[in-house]
Amino acid sequence: MKTWLHSWRAALRIARRDAWRAKGRSFLVLAMIALPIMGVSAADLTLRSAELSTTEKMARQLGTADAVLSDPGMGGVPILQEPAGDMYDTAENYENKPWPDGKGDVTKGLPAGAKTLTDTVGRAKVNTEHGLMNTEVRELKTADPMAKGIAALEKGRFPERAEEVAATTSFLKKSGLSVGDKLTMRNFDREYRIVGAYELPSALKTDQVNALPGALLGPLNKALEKADLPESHLNTTYLVAVKGGFTWNMVKEANAKGVLVESRQVAMDPPARSDVPYYKKSPYASYESSRGADAAALAAIATVVGLALLEICLLAGPAFAVGARRSRRQLGLVGANGGARNHIRAIVLAGGLVIGAAAAVVGTVAGTILAVLLQPVLEGQMGERFGSFDVRPLELLGIALLAVFTGTMAALVPAVTASRQSVLTSLTGRRGVRKTGRVLPVLGLIGVALGTAVALAGSLLFDSFAIVGLGAGVAELGVVALTPALVGLFGRLGRFLPLSPRLALRDAVRNRGRTAPAVAAVLAAVAGTVAVATYTASSDAQQRARYTPTMPSGVIAVVDEENPRDVPAIRDAAHRGFPVDVRADLSRIAVGKDRCTQYGGEDGCGRYEIVVPKANQCPLHATGPNDEDPASKFTVAERRKLAKDWRCDLGNGSFYGTDIVVADEKLLTVLGIKDEATVKALKEGRVVSFDKQNIDSAGKLAIRIITDSKAADKAYEAGKEPPGEIKSFAVHQAPESVNSYGITTVLPPSAASAAGLKAVPFGTYFSTDRLPTSKEEQGVDDALSKIGTDIALHIEKGYESEANIVLLALAVFAGLITIGAAGIATGLAQADAEADLKTLSAVGAPPRVRRTLSGFQCGVVSTMGVVLGSAAGVLPAIGLLLTERRDEMKWYQQALDSGYSPGPEPYIPLVLPWGTLGALIIAVPLGAALLAALLTRSRGALARREAS
Repeated sequence: MKTWLHSWRAALRIARRDAWRAKGRSFLVLAMIALPIMGVSAADLTLRSAELSTTEKMARQLGTADAVLSDPGMGGVPILQEPAGDMYDTAENYENKPWPDGKGDVTKGLPAGAKTLTDTVGRAKVNTEHGLMNTEVRELKTADPMAKGIAALEKGRFPERAEEVAATTSFLKKSGLSVGDKLTMRNFDREYRIVGAYELPSALKTDQVNALPGALLGPLNKALEKADLPESHLNTTYLVAVKGGFTWNMVKEANAKGVLVESRQVAMDPPARSDVPYYKKSPYASYESSRGADAAALAAIATVVGLALLEICLLAGPAFAVGARRSRRQLGLVGANGGARNHIRAIVLAGGLVIGAAAAVVGTVAGTILAVLLQPVLEGQMGERFGSFDVRPLELLGIALLAVFTGTMAALVPAVTASRQSVLTSLTGRRGVRKTGRVLPVLGLIGVALGTAVALAGSLLFDSFAIVGLGAGVAELGVVALTPALVGLFGRLGRFLPLSPRLALRDAVRNRGRTAPAVAAVLAAVAGTVAVATYTASSDAQQRARYTPTMPSGVIAVVDEENPRDVPAIRDAAHRGFPVDVRADLSRIAVGKDRCTQYGGEDGCGRYEIVVPKANQCPLHATGPNDEDPASKFTVAERRKLAKDWRCDLGNGSFYGTDIVVADEKLLTVLGIKDEATVKALKEGRVVSFDKQNIDSAGKLAIRIITDSKAADKAYEAGKEPPGEIKSFAVHQAPESVNSYGITTVLPPSAASAAGLKAVPFGTYFSTDRLPTSKEEQGVDDALSKIGTDIALHIEKGYESEANIVLLALAVFAGLITIGAAGIATGLAQADAEADLKTLSAVGAPPRVRRTLSGFQCGVVSTMGVVLGSAAGVLPAIGLLLTERRDEMKWYQQALDSGYSPGPEPYIPLVLPWGTLGALIIAVPLGAALLAALLTRSRGALARREAS
């Protein structure tokens, strides 16, 4: 034991001295290991700090209260909930009963003697420095001790009087207001003074104004009601403080009264699953995270970490091998003085241990600093404050030990190789000649064949993404094992090359011990990139083929179905901000109040519907009393036939969901409809239909006006025609080839007026001279945000591919890995072949040969890596695409069997990302070679004569 300890202490001392002597190589390996350690450490600290503890979550949601009670919207009937309150359901089954209507009374769930604090949230249009801003308004006495922790005061104070408000920093920044300014609202004549600025720790980007309970929202709604304007919907919850805490039994008592509860005590100490009635009714509800999901997440993390370690070992291993060769005379002297092979192995391994330990310290410290510096930036991006800075020593120690382990494993193969050299070979400096073993290439061929077979079987037979991934991984490892032999095959091309590239290629082949790992590292990075890029490009082609535009390219639609009074201002704002060519104003039918939409709306609203003639109705969609599945009446063959029947084609809806619009012929111009008969009919005041399913045999279209929605619903449940007045129109049927982009019927204003239909404005379509710029879009968005809340703005830009950004990012990532690995291999080659370079200089080679040789060495490694990686990366993409095609075809056939019309057959193409492949195969190696040549000195340093 004592001898072993002394030998390792001497080995560590020698390794430390060698690392300090070869600072450049040591720093290279240290940085290589420390960088991922820094990233993992920073990620661990960030994730742990961002993950709030239960105590911190409760403080932000409940303040110092024991619970918060709310109305779940179940009509006040008894409910069942899970402990956290995220999932709930009615205690009784309402499948065959009418759903409970009405509003629950939260105060029924308050325990006796409880202290309460109301928290009401609504919305209001606030006047700002720039115009109007739709803002969340909260009435909560934030200065009350019970609310401490919900809001964090940044400046000033919380409101103490009815005429005072506080505002979030996000609201103040966007509105241009500041503490001390006056605050006013649209259609409301009261003024409030902003006395403080605060932030919501879990919602930093929320625009919110805080007032005392009853000071703002109630008076505002009365003013809006008086002006016949939409009132703000209010949601009131109750913060509750109870002596002894809000127990699980108290939660169940509140549930029995139709009240939902989030309790601090229950969150801190959840009940057993058997004590939760909700899980007895819903046995498949998730009480805790799925073990399968956790296992999948752990497997994914383990895979990423494993690949990272493999990359580091592949790149760091040759560095230790070169270091061992540079120290071969020293290692030979150790053997000549009685040192055993295990002593030599210990010295080389100690080099990896020393650098790994240094990388662990540097990486962990740098990761901690990085996490601290990035925390404010990440909080701003996420819109949420982290919890306390959570440092877990055991996790950081494990990450540090990972660096030590990686450094030691990277030095393992060079240590074994160095220990096998004879003392005479080490002292004379001869490398000897070693033939490439045949075992590794054979194993590589087996791995490639087996992996390919598994991947194809997973896609064609088992329909499993996991099996495809496993097979692709095995095949890639097989290619890695074949790399030394493949490097040798590349060497045969040297006879056709000029001097410098021929020397570079032969050097790479002769020193496969450092070339093959670097090529394998590039191969692994490029293979993964090509696989993802191929799959992404193919998926992008599939999505492009499936894309259905909602309007012609360049057309802009702006719609507000809820507030007709705001539509004129919305139209004008959009018209001013966009490069408009033709403007078509759209109106809709309202039954009752102006705010009533096609499908009804608030109390007092009716609705309307197109009456489809019975001859045109799809048999698969027909309904009757207690008829839940009309398709079950037909055989599978009949359903498949009907699925392709024109009567069962659901078509494509417009982006706003209204099928009947009131408009003139300008709408046809904007939609690009040039059929002369259709345009003429609309100009003459005739109704135009784009769906022949709605037209009866007499060429007329019928619209049912339903004033009593409840009576209509009862009629539908009984399988009867709903009561309502029928409006009949003679129509012009547009040709089937005309694309109306989801609009089924256009009523001219004169026809709607003659039929006694009430039309209210709801939007506008604009055709443009060109696509709007980003600046114009932002300007219009800002203007619209100050007018209304439910404005829908859509600009039809055609299919916009996100794959280009993804492919570019992948190419950049793979390029950096390739240049880094090739650069490392080149630096090692220069250090390893310094004697050969001196010989070239001695025989009269010009100084530029050193620079060109360095560039070609880097280019050779990167070229071999990207070519092999590109070939290896296509296989997993093919397997995944074949698996996806099987899934899509299975879904398609099932849809046809059920009578659903799924459209055309699935289109799953195989598209190679030629741009990415071109950048990897041509641009990256060329760039790596030029960079290496530029960074290499033309003349080497003078060397001393070695002692004989």
